[in-house]
Amino acid sequence: MSHYTLSNIDFQASRTELHDLLGLTGAEISFNVLPAGVSVPFVHAHAHNEEIYIVLEGAGKLYIDGEELSLKAGDCFRIAPEGERCISAAEDKPIRFLCIQVRAGSLEGFTMTDGIMSEKKPSWL
Repeated sequence: MSHYTLSNIDFQASRTELHDLLGLTGAEISFNVLPAGVSVPFVHAHAHNEEIYIVLEGAGKLYIDGEELSLKAGDCFRIAPEGERCISAAEDKPIRFLCIQVRAGSLEGFTMTDGIMSEKKPSWL
């Protein structure tokens, strides 16, 4: 039985949702590209899920609860489920970002408390 799924993201696609691509069961992850001057066409919130965004490249704006914030590569932020949000790309450049969606309050452990060490070793160790 395989304990992993390996796939590939099309970096030219405007949106790739990894829940189907990888068979995710605990998170929704999407890779997103908004061309220069383009916005997500709606403001939204969630019933249960918080979202974590990581801006990989470009620039844009985040609308959150009536406030507008500038975004640039390297910015990361978390939005609570009830936060009303929308993202747009800068007029002169696209924005590429990851969005990770998980049920708020569901994290039961972090890497150091959830990890289980193994005695097995790959060829490079």
